[in-house]
Amino acid sequence: MVDTTVTERAGSGRFAAAYLGLIALAVVAFLGIRVWGEALVPVASVGDAPVKAAAARGDVLGSVLLALAVITVATQATGYAVRRWLRQPPVIGEILAGILLGPSLLGALWPAASAAVLPADAAPYVGIVAKIGVVLFMFLVGLEVDLGSLRREVRATLAISHASITVPFLLGTVLALGLYTRYAPGGVEFTVFALFVGVALSVTAFPVLARILTDRNVQGTPLGMMALACAAIDDVTAWTLLALVSGVASAQVSGVTWTLAWVVAYMALMIGVVRPLVTYLASIQNRLEGPVGRPVVAVVSVALLASALATEAIGIHALFGAFLLGVMLPHHGRLAHGLRQRFEDIVLVLFLPAFFAFTGMRTRIGLLEGGEDWLFCGLIIAVATLGKFGGSYAAARMNGLSPRTAGALGILMNTRGLMELIVLNVGLDLGILSPKLFAMFVIMAVTTTFATTPILDRLLGRAGFEGALQRA
Repeated sequence: MVDTTVTERAGSGRFAAAYLGLIALAVVAFLGIRVWGEALVPVASVGDAPVKAAAARGDVLGSVLLALAVITVATQATGYAVRRWLRQPPVIGEILAGILLGPSLLGALWPAASAAVLPADAAPYVGIVAKIGVVLFMFLVGLEVDLGSLRREVRATLAISHASITVPFLLGTVLALGLYTRYAPGGVEFTVFALFVGVALSVTAFPVLARILTDRNVQGTPLGMMALACAAIDDVTAWTLLALVSGVASAQVSGVTWTLAWVVAYMALMIGVVRPLVTYLASIQNRLEGPVGRPVVAVVSVALLASALATEAIGIHALFGAFLLGVMLPHHGRLAHGLRQRFEDIVLVLFLPAFFAFTGMRTRIGLLEGGEDWLFCGLIIAVATLGKFGGSYAAARMNGLSPRTAGALGILMNTRGLMELIVLNVGLDLGILSPKLFAMFVIMAVTTTFATTPILDRLLGRAGFEGALQRA
């Protein structure tokens, strides 16, 4: 018994030392890349200025209502089509619909139709609807994060998830050395640009991954649960990094310290005060029967808006506040179930399609001109895939998982989709990404997400998750 305890402690010590070594190595590597990159100067390309929305005029409300109706029909139709004929998650079709309605296709082939269904004067209002929708969606994503599941297979889960962040993050900062002088907007510091590119390549789309697993009804299998746990840790870590990058990008150098101090105070308030309160509220709701009452939904909605407002005021984006409040709420129980029922349909059917269309309106694939642009676009896809798959696979194998299981986890962790688009829109809003680079990253997000299902089918088959969490 004593020998077993000593062995377990020694194993825990080795794991902690290896984990801290990985973090230290990543920090040292980034600082070296930063020293090299600070000597570079970005050259903004002609035509890379963000598209300015036209001033509102005429019947704006009518234009917005028409735009939302067209967007909803188009996203539902394409979502159904890709699920029926391509066996892809509907969100793939919804993302494609947004891009097809924008200047990359409809605007290029039929400008008059594009101006009629998505007029320029409606763009800022569609953008506001889209941003509110994403705030609500991030709350639902946080609500899906099961903190209890993260305790299962703790070592393997932590190692795989953080390797799948660290490796693409470092590769992204190296890639930033080549992208910075060609595609970064003027005035953006290399440190901020490199940090953002690293984060953009590190994201895993937890909601899309969950939908892929749910479509197969394998979310409860050992491999499915490990994939969801890794993606949840990825989301929390990536959004924390994005909050840091947003704070650094939004503040002056002298204000970064204050921004970080406010972030620490906010986190302490959420963990020390808000979490016990919402846990107590959930425990009361679990003793009741019937649907969650409207006053309770109102209380949670106000808390959601207040948390989002707090992080927006701090300078780390409203999305982070919404996401963190969702994480604070108990994952299971009557309250969580009732909130999902109240929010999901309206968010997924009306608000999120507006976000896809808004992203499509900002994506101008026609900006990619010549072989060099497409070469760098392909390089972004290759580096993103190599980093995510390679980091996940190597960590899984080092933790004793079989090659087949490690490969499946690597493929699943390379799913980006909606979460990547949210991150990219933040980068475009902050002026870190140019429109041309934004289009390249959107292509990367769609390509890597689209590739997940067919490659996974080839590796495991549609029923291959049962018993797939195998040790070597």
